[in-house]
Amino acid sequence: MNFVREQIRDQVVRVTEELLKTKPLDHRHLLVMGVSTSEVAGQRIGSGGSDEVAAAILEGALQVQASYGYHLAFQCCEHLNRALVVNRRTQEQFQLTEVTAVPVPGAGGAMASRAYRHLKEAVLVEEVSADAGIDIGDTLIGMHLKPVAVPVRPSSVHIGEAHVTMAVTRPRLIGGARAVYILEEPEKG
Repeated sequence: MNFVREQIRDQVVRVTEELLKTKPLDHRHLLVMGVSTSEVAGQRIGSGGSDEVAAAILEGALQVQASYGYHLAFQCCEHLNRALVVNRRTQEQFQLTEVTAVPVPGAGGAMASRAYRHLKEAVLVEEVSADAGIDIGDTLIGMHLKPVAVPVRPSSVHIGEAHVTMAVTRPRLIGGARAVYILEEPEKG
């Protein structure tokens, strides 16, 4: 399983770095991850969660985060209403509403359970409005992205056996035909 674990970790690192090429994230940003460890292992979502797979994904996610400094949120399954695991600093910085539950593999999912046990000062929050997201296994993270999500196509659409989708967000374009969206440099005279 060590080879598989390293392979999964490396796949997470690769797709995350591809996402960051599209939209660089830093300490002001939040990246949401939805993960079905069952799907990564080649099983139907919710049918065979794996702490070993979750460990590999968390390792890869934290490895990239350490280089960029953005915040991470890990989505729970529908049994906890898609609440998210974050660390206390993230909850405070983004003023997220804390909820009371402890994610476990049967209610929250293997990934959220692993994140809750291993993130520093982990807490569960009701919802986030993330700047970007990675969905591993079609867990449907859209409810936790800011309103204008733009798909990002990874070079490989799988982590393990799970389908991967990614998105970044951008501010809404408001106005009409006369709206200006890019401030031009003032003329130097």
